[in-house]
Amino acid sequence: MPKNRKVYISIDISSIMETRITGNLFARSPTLETVLMVERTIEKYSGEFNRTEIWKKLPKKVMWQTYLIILDYLQSINKIAISKEGILVYIWSPEVAKKFAKGKRH
Repeated sequence: MPKNRKVYISIDISSIMETRITGNLFARSPTLETVLMVERTIEKYSGEFNRTEIWKKLPKKVMWQTYLIILDYLQSINKIAISKEGILVYIWSPEVAKKFAKGKRH
């Protein structure tokens, strides 16, 4: 994929949330590049910082509302969890997912 090409993804949960927040369905639609950047940053600092601190550590600036949409999305697909103290933890395990996918279905 060319580096300059932006890819937009459809996130159903964000559409619902964004409509509630701004009334505009597409106001804060993140690109795939932005979602992956946030995900990688959370993975790098997993268990160390809260959402505000992680947001400040992102390699590129992201609007706060867009960042919150991405966090909700990553949490909804079980890639991250937020502790009682508000610390972001990366919980996705590709190895477990592969084992699950290879398992027999009844």
